Amino acid sequence: MTLTVLWLTALIMFAGGTALLLLGKRRNETEGVMSLAHGIVPIIAGCLYVAMATGQGAVLLPTDATLAGAASTTRIFWFGRYIDWVFTTPLLLVGLGFLGMFRGRKRADLLLGAVAADVIMIITAFAFSASENVVSRWIWFVLSCVAFLGVYYVIWVSQLQANRLERPEVQAAYIRSATILSVLWMVYPIILALSPDGFGIVPDSASVLIIAITDVLAKVGFGFLSLSDDRKLTTV
Repeated sequence: MTLTVLWLTALIMFAGGTALLLLGKRRNETEGVMSLAHGIVPIIAGCLYVAMATGQGAVLLPTDATLAGAASTTRIFWFGRYIDWVFTTPLLLVGLGFLGMFRGRKRADLLLGAVAADVIMIITAFAFSASENVVSRWIWFVLSCVAFLGVYYVIWVSQLQANRLERPEVQAAYIRSATILSVLWMVYPIILALSPDGFGIVPDSASVLIIAITDVLAKVGFGFLSLSDDRKLTTV
């Protein structure tokens, strides 16, 4: 089942990314950046899903039981998903930032702040999943969550203040997109904590499926929503 999920997700990502690139408009700077960002995101994700499906994006690590000498079991560390996220999530944040500052000056400090917090979040999450020591694993998880809060701060405080200078239609579109992305991204830390990388409550096959569905919604679905908003706002 897991391989089927990985291959199917890869196909959806490639198809969605191609469609986004073909449908995206580039009549101005904002449209060009958003079209490229949202089109490239699923294609990058598709490549990493192929890597995971072929075994090149995963390794076996000992479980807590093995480390304690109680059993000889292993868990799959899907490191490919972190390579995916460290490239794709910054692009999504840049696209969201350009939407929020649609007509106004694109503040590099806000874009860089969101991306920096995001990259730290992904790197520390990688360390969480890769850790074989229980204590260090959860230290990394807490650090990743703190960085995640930093991403939320930029989205919901700093960029929201800049967004209030835009016309009402842009403000509504930004709040809607920011809400959808924020809710979808909240799934990741929860499922990672419950997966075999964390408490081990959710089996690996289920965690892979949940993350795959969330990835498709956050990359392909969110991409189409963003381009639709961009097209409507440009024609107003």
